[in-house]
Amino acid sequence: MENAIVKCVSVLLTILLMNTTVLFAQKRSELIMWYDQPADSMIWEQALPLGNGRMGAMIYGIPAHEKIQLNEETIWAGGPYRNDNKKSGAALKTIQNDIFAGRLADADKLANETFFTKTHGMPYQTAGNILLRFPGHEQYQDYYRALDLERAISLTQYTVNGITFTREIFASFADDVIVMQITSSKKGGINCELSYENESRHRVFKSARSLALEGKGSDHEGISGQIVYQTHTAVQNTDGVVDISDTKIEVKGASRIRIYVSIATNFKHYNLLGADPFARAADRLQSAMSHSYELALKHHKEIYARQFQRFKLQLGEERYAESQPVPTRIANFTQTQDPKLVALLVQFGRYLLICSSQPGGQPANLQGIWNRSRSPAWDSKYTININTEMNYWPADVTNLSHTLQPLFEMINELSESGKETAQTMYNARGWVAHHNTDIWRVTSPIDFAAAGMWPSGGLWLSQHLWEHYLFSGDKVFLKQVYPIMKGASEFLLSALIRHPGYPDKDWWVLCPSISPEQGPLSAGVTMDNQLCFDMLTRTAKAAEILGVDNHFRDSLLVTLKRIPPMQIGKYSQLQEWLEDLDDPQNQHRHVSHLYGLFPSNQISPVRTPELFEAARNSLMYRGDFATGWSIGWKINLWARLLDGNHAYEIIKKMLTISDQNHPDGRTYPNMFTAHPPFQIDGNFGLTAGVAEMLVQSHDGAIHLLPAIPDRWKQGTVKGIKARGGFEIELYWENGHIKKVIVSSSLGGNLRLRTASALRGKGLQKVNKVQPNPLLVPATTPAAMISPDANLKGNKLQSYYEYDVPTAPGGKYTFTGLWN
Repeated sequence: MENAIVKCVSVLLTILLMNTTVLFAQKRSELIMWYDQPADSMIWEQALPLGNGRMGAMIYGIPAHEKIQLNEETIWAGGPYRNDNKKSGAALKTIQNDIFAGRLADADKLANETFFTKTHGMPYQTAGNILLRFPGHEQYQDYYRALDLERAISLTQYTVNGITFTREIFASFADDVIVMQITSSKKGGINCELSYENESRHRVFKSARSLALEGKGSDHEGISGQIVYQTHTAVQNTDGVVDISDTKIEVKGASRIRIYVSIATNFKHYNLLGADPFARAADRLQSAMSHSYELALKHHKEIYARQFQRFKLQLGEERYAESQPVPTRIANFTQTQDPKLVALLVQFGRYLLICSSQPGGQPANLQGIWNRSRSPAWDSKYTININTEMNYWPADVTNLSHTLQPLFEMINELSESGKETAQTMYNARGWVAHHNTDIWRVTSPIDFAAAGMWPSGGLWLSQHLWEHYLFSGDKVFLKQVYPIMKGASEFLLSALIRHPGYPDKDWWVLCPSISPEQGPLSAGVTMDNQLCFDMLTRTAKAAEILGVDNHFRDSLLVTLKRIPPMQIGKYSQLQEWLEDLDDPQNQHRHVSHLYGLFPSNQISPVRTPELFEAARNSLMYRGDFATGWSIGWKINLWARLLDGNHAYEIIKKMLTISDQNHPDGRTYPNMFTAHPPFQIDGNFGLTAGVAEMLVQSHDGAIHLLPAIPDRWKQGTVKGIKARGGFEIELYWENGHIKKVIVSSSLGGNLRLRTASALRGKGLQKVNKVQPNPLLVPATTPAAMISPDANLKGNKLQSYYEYDVPTAPGGKYTFTGLWN
């Protein structure tokens, strides 16, 4: 009788767990990435990412030999250091004279000798792996694994000899640990062994009720490894036996276990160590285990959902799309054109940003927070000539503004460390950063002159401060960050030099520099000039808004008039350099001179039609195919060019499978984007690009559906943000607006630009200059056009424009008028 009851309970548990999987797979299917086989233990890009901003984990879902690869945001090689070359200040004038005289080889040689050191940045490093061995699980059936983007939970489920095993794992936003629950449909069915795998210098030991590992960051390029970290892992069991030794944890005869993983380091600040990793890790572990799993899961989901659920996207229906695993959907995208897969990839980008960038922590690096190596590609550092900035393009527009806080803190820290670099290298005031940095906030050039001699990294990063102000209208924030902007502008006032090659024009330029990442050394490259224009203009505007620094503001405006304007060259292209040197056959991944089109707003179809056409020509010359991050940038650029069908063609090039058989693909099976190898900026660039296709607010109005492709005939976006403190809910059919609801947090004039006529209360015909200062773009200087250029004009559709006076907290609804 007792055996019959046990058997009945076992069957009921099996049915319940199977039903849970069905609900997981079907009811929440549109935002679930699911797979019908485990990841290959040797292919990291098949594992599924979890993160809570500080800790990251990659889940392989292997039945017999589960692997969980771990990261913690402050595990880097080296320790606090500087890489300023003391010879640079004395050599600067000679290098500048060599560049102006055309002696580029001499300039390059001297720059490499005097501006660079043997230290080129520290790598971000893995915390190693947790290994779980389940004897007898080599043969399994009914396999399923998934990542639920709405709950930030990974699930693995399979059966062995009629027993269903379920693993549920999440990186807790509430308790700051990684939690894994493993259940068996048969009482006492769990037998496993847990151990660590780690390539760093480490030791493993038993600590109270946990198994601990202490590791150390590597020595690198002459800088000793000073990061010390500890990983503490504990197991809670409902029955059976848990035994902890100095090397492993063994579980025998359990029906359900819960595994808790805590990681901590001795990192305090970019220039200060000394925290106690043991106490940090142990305290978090004890706190997390002190309350129930159900409560921990509930709090985790609530905190995460408050972030993720702010933005919703639907780009059309595709029957049976979710009936196929993700790798198959990616591989078939060229044929299926599955709009739900695009929406899934957009939301996956938001998921990754939430999971790798949280207030109080480090910003997302070149791989977000996920890295399996001690020596990753490009050290997985912060490449600030495009990649770090691209990571945060989706933040404001897709309603994740809070994720910007770690970036803002890094910019503040760079403004501190960059003061010494500005003084040492350029004999300049203010602060400077070049094309790369790391957790230790180094600001001097790294790598070599043709790639790293670029003093505009701080200028680009600082634009995020102003852009966030335009979205939020937060003057308290602007006051806090104004000293950073002022310092970046002070550098320009003291570092810009008059170009002797144009005596009649009185042009002042940055020199030495490059157009990222294309040498040789140059003076006055277009991207630098665009960044100088934005930095000086926006700092002056910030000073005006805050009512401070009138004399300083005047000096900014005087200097602004000396910045060279953009030029259109002999191929009708936007020139990348001050001289007309562009090669129309050049398909380099960097399109740095198009910064003025996106993310800046200096190039407009209305205000600067010639520059708009020239930018389009330059983008056409560069071609559509590129590395993953470059594809992400091109989606945004084509959206700004108001060409939704071309932007969609670029999306199609991103949604190609990248695996052993398809090395030229750009999306891995786990939906990470491929440079290759993996760089997370491609994911973020695509997310921002799709948002840019749906709503734009940089050019004097909020433009609805500015670049909608023919493929997305119907859809919905909710929670998308626009400059001016506006939030938009938008519905469309047959490519036309059906309904739009605008919420105004700040009040002020709302100007709508649409291809469809609208009706609704408060709409007024536009007959005045835009009165909302958060929507007014700066006036771009007139372009200089080569006499050999052959501009043909832009064929653009006409638009309706409406003004709507709004009140703080008001909500305004309009419907489209179309047949």
